Amino acid sequence: MKDTVFLTEQKEGGYTAQCVELPAAISEGDTKKEALANIKEAIGLVIEDMREAISKHPKLIRVEVSA
Repeated sequence: MKDTVFLTEQKEGGYTAQCVELPAAISEGDTKKEALANIKEAIGLVIEDMREAISKHPKLIRVEVSA
């Protein structure tokens, strides 16, 4: 799976990264490489949290959304 990431250079130095598909996944790093490595970890943690939350709901309904 590939995600889209906003990578923004900060005036104070370093970079912030935010996943477009999972806005709760936000991270930072001193370099682009570090910020990208950190956002991958953040995405994984957000997905893990979402799966855990979903497993606690007894009634789930899946819907298909057309673009």
